[in-house]
Amino acid sequence: MLPPTAGILYVTMHPTPALPIEQFQDWYNNEHGPTRLRLPFFTNGFRYRAKGIPQGGPEDVPEWMAIYDITDMDTLAQEPYLRLRDPPVKSQREIDTMSQIKVVRKLFDFVESRESKDFKKLERVGCEGDGNVIIAKAELDKWYRQEHIEMLSKVPGWLRTRRYVTSSVDSRSAVEYLALHEYSPENGIDGPEFKAAISTEWTKEVMTKVVKHKKRSDYDLYYTFGPAPRHLAPSLSSWELSDPESSKTRTIPVSAGGAGAIESWVTTSDGVELPYRLEGSPDPQAPLILLHNAILVTYGIWDDFITQFFSRPENKKYRVVRFHTRGRSSQFGTKPVTVDLLASDVIAILDALRVKKAAAVIGVSLGGATVLNTALKYPERVGAFISCDTSSKSPAGNKKAWGERIAVAEKESASSSSGELIVGEQLAEMTTRRWFVKENYDGGTMETRFAEVKDMVATNSLAGFKKSVEALFDYDLMTEMKSSKVRGAFLVGDSDGILPGTMKEMAKAYGENGAEFKVINGAGHLPMVEQPREFADFVTKFLGQ
Repeated sequence: MLPPTAGILYVTMHPTPALPIEQFQDWYNNEHGPTRLRLPFFTNGFRYRAKGIPQGGPEDVPEWMAIYDITDMDTLAQEPYLRLRDPPVKSQREIDTMSQIKVVRKLFDFVESRESKDFKKLERVGCEGDGNVIIAKAELDKWYRQEHIEMLSKVPGWLRTRRYVTSSVDSRSAVEYLALHEYSPENGIDGPEFKAAISTEWTKEVMTKVVKHKKRSDYDLYYTFGPAPRHLAPSLSSWELSDPESSKTRTIPVSAGGAGAIESWVTTSDGVELPYRLEGSPDPQAPLILLHNAILVTYGIWDDFITQFFSRPENKKYRVVRFHTRGRSSQFGTKPVTVDLLASDVIAILDALRVKKAAAVIGVSLGGATVLNTALKYPERVGAFISCDTSSKSPAGNKKAWGERIAVAEKESASSSSGELIVGEQLAEMTTRRWFVKENYDGGTMETRFAEVKDMVATNSLAGFKKSVEALFDYDLMTEMKSSKVRGAFLVGDSDGILPGTMKEMAKAYGENGAEFKVINGAGHLPMVEQPREFADFVTKFLGQ
């Protein structure tokens, strides 16, 4: 059996003047690119914009170029990829948008590559924000190997030259050679070394006798695709895609006084889908805050906090992502669920959104232990953390206590409309009554809000609950905490049982000099639900220090 043939999907696009640039960017960045990057044989995807070409200019040099590295070119003729090009995966918005774009799509097999010692793979999350310049030329073989690449390598800023030939998968197209030359943004293109490389006698012969397209096309890197939509433009349009074989993706436009949002999903390395919601600043490099839920609830527990947080002008510079954690549904994977696995899920979210380092990770209960553990295990990815209403070590008897709660849910044997077993009303009532301040719970002003949280608990997958709760049975972060250097804070509701005392000791034991400690009055186990304004006040102050 022959090894797979690597190559690229090479696409040029030239939108018509009638296509609004906002529609083009939203579609390309949030729909078209991410659906391809979710496929395992797409290792990266880059968008480039032609240098010096006005929007809607002449078509002889297309305004936009995209390059995707493919591990096996045969996959582009197979169903997982081909299904992207037809409904229902291909949305009506994509059909309408592409009808206003001149698209040239080509498949190339890899021939050879030569790299500078300064070359970096820009698809790595750590390179997000770095740029390059790429020159695309249709040229040829022996001349490249014996002269041209060697001379180009002496041009200041040269990073890499890759060569391709029309793919065997694309048997209907004439054979064409493509060379891609990559340079750093500060480079010697058009300097003496470059001019020397393109003015030799052999080069003149190649250009005269071999090269069909003699015009050089220079492109600046514009956008790097990831598998998760993240383009929060101010002009974000409303769009929704229902793929029968996956979760739902939708974009939500800016509301009066609010921000646009994207709802989609991230797939972990072991195949678990984690639905997320991203909102806030449209700046693609805006600092990002990640919120991690308690067990048994959705990311809706953060709704009131989000409203309060973004109502403060100083916080509009942030983006916030929250997600349904592993165990919300019955799709929880085959790995044992531990606080280490949950911390890796946090990193999977950051990677998919191409975030080098979160400004802060904030979590409550199991989420509080998880964000603390994330800061300990991945300090280079976390700027700060706020761990809420949790313990640094699983309490004695935790397994027995949660086993009794599981038995309550199993005995009720409640099910959803689809027939899936869920946690049910009885355990939901016991749980939320324990979580919230009694005076608030029984007939208080927040009764409606508590009912919403209770419904989150009741509708959680029973199988997912039984699996995810295992993370609480046996963990111990006490020793690691002592040497951590990540800036942190510990926050707790004043009515959350023994946890105020427990978390005060955690704050004292953290790092060399301890960590900030905050008690929120009038709150139990979920202070962001009961006291969202005070919670937002603390987060704002902590991040602003």
